[in-house]
Amino acid sequence: MKSLIALWSCIAHDMGMRCSTSASRDITTVATRTEHEGLSFLAITLAEYGKAIEKWLDHGFVEPWDVTSFKRSRLNGFPTFLSGFLVRVFNPVSGALLDEPDIAAIYAIRQLTLMFSKIALPEVPERGSSQVVTPGRERRAMLEFVQCEQDVKAADQRLDPLYREDFKRVSAMLFGDLFSKVDRDIHWGRLVPKHGPGAVADRLSSNGKWDQRTWTARLEPYFPAREYLAANQSSFNMEDLGRGLAILEPGSEVPVKVITVPKTLKSPRVIAIEPTAMQYAQQAVLRGFLSAIKEDSFLHRVVGLTDQDPNREMACYGSLSGELATLDLSEASDRVSNEHVLAMLEDWPLLSGAVQASRSRKARVPGHGIIRLAKFASMGSALCFPVEAMVFLTVIFLGIERELSAPLCRRQVVNLFSDRVRVFGDDLIVPQDHVLTVVSELEAFGFRVNTGKSFWTGRFRESCGKEYYDGQDVSIVKVRQTLPTRRQDASGVIATVALRNQLYWAGVWSGARWLDNYLGKLLKHFPNVAPTSPLLGRESVLGYQFQTLDPNTHGPLTKGYYVRAESPSDKLDGTGALLKCLSTEHQYWPTLGLPSYQVPDVDIANVDDEHLERSGRPKYVSIKLGKRSPF
Repeated sequence: MKSLIALWSCIAHDMGMRCSTSASRDITTVATRTEHEGLSFLAITLAEYGKAIEKWLDHGFVEPWDVTSFKRSRLNGFPTFLSGFLVRVFNPVSGALLDEPDIAAIYAIRQLTLMFSKIALPEVPERGSSQVVTPGRERRAMLEFVQCEQDVKAADQRLDPLYREDFKRVSAMLFGDLFSKVDRDIHWGRLVPKHGPGAVADRLSSNGKWDQRTWTARLEPYFPAREYLAANQSSFNMEDLGRGLAILEPGSEVPVKVITVPKTLKSPRVIAIEPTAMQYAQQAVLRGFLSAIKEDSFLHRVVGLTDQDPNREMACYGSLSGELATLDLSEASDRVSNEHVLAMLEDWPLLSGAVQASRSRKARVPGHGIIRLAKFASMGSALCFPVEAMVFLTVIFLGIERELSAPLCRRQVVNLFSDRVRVFGDDLIVPQDHVLTVVSELEAFGFRVNTGKSFWTGRFRESCGKEYYDGQDVSIVKVRQTLPTRRQDASGVIATVALRNQLYWAGVWSGARWLDNYLGKLLKHFPNVAPTSPLLGRESVLGYQFQTLDPNTHGPLTKGYYVRAESPSDKLDGTGALLKCLSTEHQYWPTLGLPSYQVPDVDIANVDDEHLERSGRPKYVSIKLGKRSPF
């Protein structure tokens, strides 16, 4: 804990010098309150203060009643904490945003308040940090998950049938060609499945997934086991495949397993672990969606599934011009109702059937047993992200239609909104002059707009992890883990080296220098390296250093620590091994003549030749001392 306070104090002192103010009293406040309140002060109280200031930037004036955790000045009601920075952004008398606020002060405030907002909980709580132990927060998260289900059902009942018809019409206008293409691919059996890297509800290992012997009756009409579980139909008959193969009826299907993963100290993230068969089929439909979106020039511009940069560029432009708003949704994926998806795909029966067949209907929720799901899918489903993007985009254009009081056609949408609307998950970009109607439409369909992270009135914008004010990047560096106290804490050392380099490239050189000294006490060798080096070292504009030459390649070598993470032993043979080797991830033969959706998306030179012996995510990582390339 003391190391985190020291790091914060060092950065606060540096920010004070940049902004020609003193941070001495602020440093004393943080040290005193952290000693009494523990890690929750840094990760929760400070973060809430930073989010309140973002709201002030958007609204254009200080609202001191938003901050009850800090003392306020008797003269003007300003919070006294970080007041030296606040007066360079807001008028100290009226509280109004200055005409030309100090961008450096805005950055300093955000860095000092939000730096620990995403920090993971330490394995052993430190003194004074007992109030951030997570079991209670996890129980609350599960209760909120169940309550969200009730909200989705209630929203379905409230939705006007005319809204449903409009939703169906607009989605067909936007995605009709895409749905038709994927529908044809299902008809002709052209979808290619694969296994994802994560855990599955039936607890199969990474290689064990390729030898699965569980399928569902709902999947059979769209993804026959004979075709999807056998490497070569001419070599296998159903009797061979059927040894131990269980075709589960709907009542016997394995439910998704709901768990929590770290997000912030205040609330964990709830995700669902899918059964192997469902995840396998979902990946096939996902590939069809990705291929169709890439081939549609308009959808490729307004729907983001892999590239966040367009959202960030539009957020930057919106902060400068004010023409674009950024919206963020709370519990976005958990509030996409399956009724939305049924309406969207109603005119494409094969696609709708395949999507529903690969959707898990039940979930096992700790403390609540097995519940029936009204939502389409939680995070963890391969189809969650693309389907929610399609639903959100449809609702956005419904809102724009209601603002214009006229239905839109595809040509109007392409000509008028190609560079004004974009969706990446729950990060939405919409025209500022239509934002209120879009927000109203989203809420009519049961979604909740996170007003604390949605911006449209001022010059502050945020999307996909980047923040901008008046066209200036004010994104900050966040501490993700507590600082390690010994070299054997490999994950802590790796995270701290990454933090050091992020601070360096962000220009927070005092923080980087402090971490250089801190890491220097843990690591005997901590050289200057290039960003591409496998060594844990200091990145610098001055380049890398080396000590000797490789006797074989004559390339430079430097002594330092490198990460060692080995996949667990997971042997695979027989039909499962053949199926994996013939899958798109491990094809070695030329792909001439294959359709675009079947072309492998991997670098063949990097294919692991031991994938049948070892597979899956490493159970642990370690760092080793050795000589490696510094670049």
